[in-house]
Amino acid sequence: MTSYMFAMTSHFPEVAIIGAGPAGLMAAETIAQRGCARVTVYDVMPSAGRKFLMAGRGGLNLTHSEALPEFLQRYGAAKSHLAPAIETFPPDALRAWSEALGQPTFVGSSGRVFPKAFKASPLLRAWLRRLDAMGVRLVLRHRWSGWNNDGQLQFQTPDGQRAVDARATVLALGGASWPRLGSDGAWVETLVAKGVAVSPLRAANCGFTVSWSEVFRNRFEGHPLKGVMLSFGPHCTRGEAMITRAGIEGGAVYALSANLREAIIATGEATLNIALRPDLESSDLIARLSAPKGKQSFSNWLRKAARLSPVAIGLLQETALASDVSLPSLSPANLAGLIRAVPIKLNGVALMARAISAAGGISFDELDADFMIRRLPGVFAAGEMLDWEAPTGGYLLQASFATGAAAGRGALKWLEKRMASSE
Repeated sequence: MTSYMFAMTSHFPEVAIIGAGPAGLMAAETIAQRGCARVTVYDVMPSAGRKFLMAGRGGLNLTHSEALPEFLQRYGAAKSHLAPAIETFPPDALRAWSEALGQPTFVGSSGRVFPKAFKASPLLRAWLRRLDAMGVRLVLRHRWSGWNNDGQLQFQTPDGQRAVDARATVLALGGASWPRLGSDGAWVETLVAKGVAVSPLRAANCGFTVSWSEVFRNRFEGHPLKGVMLSFGPHCTRGEAMITRAGIEGGAVYALSANLREAIIATGEATLNIALRPDLESSDLIARLSAPKGKQSFSNWLRKAARLSPVAIGLLQETALASDVSLPSLSPANLAGLIRAVPIKLNGVALMARAISAAGGISFDELDADFMIRRLPGVFAAGEMLDWEAPTGGYLLQASFATGAAAGRGALKWLEKRMASSE
């Protein structure tokens, strides 16, 4: 008898997976593969994997190819908690899983790993077909609201309240970034009411607000700063940043966002330094800026001498305006110093709704080694619900898949113990 026939057998225990993102679907697959439980995935949205599809809009970055020891360092303080799950389901396993679904992967020039189709939708469609063939049911437009007095899972549906009996439950409800895609953090209140310690959800891989002048904002909103180096204290990164109407965002900003966010939370502001020409030695830049200006406008001369884009020159002018400094009056050495470290005062964190991911979540102290919430026997948690964060580059999805698989294994272990004790 095949696995899906076992999964459809009515006398097998019911397992509820709440959340149809990567962590929830991976937990469902892990459990269904064993063929000893009926698995149902519930989600508040009208279709599965909404945020997963959004992540793949610009090219689905599944994981990263760097060596596992370096890979694990990306999770910072959560490394020791996530390592067992990721070591059990590492990047190579995720790539093999994708290929088994007909979506082979490749390593980009940055070391990031993508499906060759470069999209999330073919992978998600193939995955949902396989889950369906395994007997996994997908129930949509069901918003989980906790448990009723009889210990049943409670859902709000278009047809009213619904109670569900489950022998084991995996919570994979995500954090609170991009709430319109289903992860709105509403679960926090429910778990806190049960005594579960949850660190406040905070924006991660996010942008920041800056008090741009109206002139700069109107002219340069949506313009990228390419090939720059950003630094904050001892931390620095190279890449691209984007000027927004309210501030600044982009890949290079996201890489520093955890440190910047915590500084802003602590003091109300943080100064981000931007090197506009990090590829030029200071002496070379000074020599270029010592060339005579002639009859050129200062901006045109600066564009040619330092090879700066209009937005980079605008940023220099914006900084000079805020500091009441005249750029043309600066010596070549001082102007070069400013180009190599333009100080941008950040005064706030951009809205969670625009963040790539969320920090905070269920404290790892609340979980056992199988990702079960100790205060709630038979209830497991995975994905962004847990208190960890990581930079973009494949680390977010890798940990979501790996903890989903770990929670699924934990649920199976729990069911086997319960079945053994009842015999």
